[in-house]
Amino acid sequence: MAKVALIITQGFADWEYALIAGTGGYFYGLDVQFFSPEVGEVQSQGGLIALVSKDLDDLVQWEADAVVVVGGLIWEADHAPDITQLLKGERLRGAVVAGICGGTLALARAGLLDDVRHTSNGPGFLGQHVSGYAGVTQYVASPSAISEDRVITAPGSAPVSFTAALFEEVGLGQEAVASLKTMMGAEHS
Repeated sequence: MAKVALIITQGFADWEYALIAGTGGYFYGLDVQFFSPEVGEVQSQGGLIALVSKDLDDLVQWEADAVVVVGGLIWEADHAPDITQLLKGERLRGAVVAGICGGTLALARAGLLDDVRHTSNGPGFLGQHVSGYAGVTQYVASPSAISEDRVITAPGSAPVSFTAALFEEVGLGQEAVASLKTMMGAEHS
């Protein structure tokens, strides 16, 4: 069973992690756990209050197969948590590292987007918020998630393709990934 760590912060985006958490364990047998820079109550953009009992030190000890940085406005702020060493260490250890929406800023700050194709909320979003962003030549304006070399990125409007890319990277079979895409995209067919 693959282990997926979801990092949430104050003001996390409700829709960006929901498919991973809601279907990952129950339907696909993944071990999905939540972590935060500080344990305690974490409130989403929509007002949901989550009680997170595991911090980032716990995440390192857990040795996840994938680490997901959930977006939220905090990643655009000067007081955003610095998780650079955590992300670099997890990637070096072999974990998949993923960021959606504002979560891509944490990956860019860690230099994980310098040498892989990636996307985010728009062509200028990463450069506007990350001093020294060096991945501009690797940026792809894509409405869907991009996965390359165990790094997954997506704009905030792409939780379905982001979840599918993550599930594929952690070893779910093509049939399961196709089933997720079909189920979540059926209303648009």
